[in-house]
Amino acid sequence: MKPAGETEDVVVDPLDSERGRLFALLGRLLAAPPDAALLAGLAALRGDDSALGTALGRLAEAASRADAAAAAREHFALFVGVGRGEVLAYASYYLTGFLHERPLAELRGTLARLGIVRAEGMAEPEDQLGFCCEVMAGLLEGRFGGEPPEAFFARHLAPWAGRCFADIAGAESAAFYRAVGLLGGSVIEIEQAAAALPA
Repeated sequence: MKPAGETEDVVVDPLDSERGRLFALLGRLLAAPPDAALLAGLAALRGDDSALGTALGRLAEAASRADAAAAAREHFALFVGVGRGEVLAYASYYLTGFLHERPLAELRGTLARLGIVRAEGMAEPEDQLGFCCEVMAGLLEGRFGGEPPEAFFARHLAPWAGRCFADIAGAESAAFYRAVGLLGGSVIEIEQAAAALPA
């Protein structure tokens, strides 16, 4: 994923920056398995008693027990598989039961308006959960302009991402990724609660 053109410098609210970092982390972990350096960094995270803090603490604990080779096997079993992965983490699948359907076309329309073009060599359809999280991160961090992140979330993540993260957390193949699913579910719940607040 890359912006088609440069966006002007914007001042990003610190809270939006933190939200963006969470979505960027989720996007990174869904796109590819963590290497040893990322696992070490995740293991150093500290949580607290909040729902999000608890989820971060569980991710840190899972990272401290994981190794890169096992995480790679787990990622393959969950998202790639022989024939198909255990979890089909695509908006089209969650919203219609099929791949390459209207949710993908609608997302491509949004990406075109945002000036985001498909990176060369990208094989996954753009409505993959990790990719959507990366776009959300870019909007929150001011790297992409043209649409409020809340509008993107409401249209392209809120209707299905929570269910997908719950499926990741509950997947038979999930060990490290159980904690990723729990973190993702917590992030989505927080965003949905914030969206429900009066303006």
